[in-house]
Amino acid sequence: MSTLSDLLAEHTELSGAAVEHLQRLVSEWQLLSDLSFSDLALWVRLDDHSYLCVAQVRPTTGATVWPDDLVSRIVQEEHYPVAGEAWHRARVTPQELVVLPNGTRVRRVVIPVRFGDDPQTQIIAVMNRDSELVDHSDSSQLESVYIAAADDLLQMVAEGSFPAAEQPAEILTGPRAGDGLLRLDPHGIVTYVSPNALSAYHRLGLIDSVSGENLADKTRPLIPDPFDAAELTDRICAAVSGRPTLRMEVEARAAAMVFRSLPLLRAGRSVGALVLVRDVTEVRRRDRALLSKDATIREIHHRVKNNLQTVAALLRLQARRSDQPAVRRALQESTRRVATIALIHETLSASVDDRVDLDQIVDRLVPMISDVAAAETSVRVQRLGSFGVFSTELATPMVMVLAEIVQNAVQHAYPADHPGGLVLITVDRSARSVDVLISDDGAGLPADFSLETANGLGLQIVRTLVTAELRGTISMGSPVGRQGTEVLLEVPLRGRA
Repeated sequence: MSTLSDLLAEHTELSGAAVEHLQRLVSEWQLLSDLSFSDLALWVRLDDHSYLCVAQVRPTTGATVWPDDLVSRIVQEEHYPVAGEAWHRARVTPQELVVLPNGTRVRRVVIPVRFGDDPQTQIIAVMNRDSELVDHSDSSQLESVYIAAADDLLQMVAEGSFPAAEQPAEILTGPRAGDGLLRLDPHGIVTYVSPNALSAYHRLGLIDSVSGENLADKTRPLIPDPFDAAELTDRICAAVSGRPTLRMEVEARAAAMVFRSLPLLRAGRSVGALVLVRDVTEVRRRDRALLSKDATIREIHHRVKNNLQTVAALLRLQARRSDQPAVRRALQESTRRVATIALIHETLSASVDDRVDLDQIVDRLVPMISDVAAAETSVRVQRLGSFGVFSTELATPMVMVLAEIVQNAVQHAYPADHPGGLVLITVDRSARSVDVLISDDGAGLPADFSLETANGLGLQIVRTLVTAELRGTISMGSPVGRQGTEVLLEVPLRGRA
């Protein structure tokens, strides 16, 4: 089945930032589905004004109304007019009765997905909320609180304030609605506490109830660590004031709890907050059994990094002892290549998975290249744009290719009497691909230059890595209207995790 990224890359021209917003929304919307007791489906508008379903989620708190898989389904606008209404009017549609193709009668609301909290920003998708025909007039208090919280969060989706753009992606896997929920008013007073949330607080040592009390004041004395207590209460207060906060785990009385505070906003003003809490005591006991394995893997990366640095040091020492310029230059280039791979293993030794932030590696690599060439020329290397996070499958060959191209530009684009120049690395990442343009203002390419026939070792390495490892394309040429060289690297991301 196609992933969200694959479908957006194949059918839309959304920017990388817009794709990230939809990915953040999808990472959050199990909570939205559970709170609203509804099936949710995310649709993007195509060029022919039809709608493509790119993601779907079913509630764990109730029965689904969509047993079929909707992902990759295309619906024409005349068969889905309410989506066009939400898209063009940029507001949540009134509730309407809909009969699904399987004969199920549901209540449907369509929510526009706004990218950014500015009213002038664009609608990038719509999301339909389908729920059973249930009379909520006799619902329990828990169900009523859930639905009210869902209404608030879905309105924030329409206003572009949820999920917050400044919220780090790694904290979006918060506690679920059924783990424990507390509703706070704009003053931080608890207006509702679910039974599971109350049980979690009792495990932390609370004797009475928190209902009708200031949650921050009731929570602080339960946490024995004063720093954790202050941090957790600060995050609860921040959510009440309308600011997104980080998920936090605390321990007390041999119990481990995960807290997450969500601000509730209407038209940019706080109307309260949701606090989710989950008892993870047993989970943490099992996690401790895996820590030694994770530590072993990181230690392996650390030792590989140390060994590669030792090899690089030996090559560097041999280069200094050589009195032949060609041999010295070859050893220096080999030193740089080994050190480049060592950088990746150093990053992996500090990572919790096999994904690395390529911006950090490139920014550390650039000074290393400049130091190698410092004796020959004074050239600045600058990066524009962000590579983002890559798996090691792509990160290692990508860094090697960038290092070779930048090194080639620094060493060969400028003659010895040139006062210096600028090598610019421009990155444009979208859902479909990452395009990297490395340009300089140097002497340019020879008239008879051909990338396919060039026999330099660096260019041979580049061609091999681009075609075999990155499955991308590379081109070299002269920029239009100015002196210098441009290298365009295009690496597809579709179909890769």
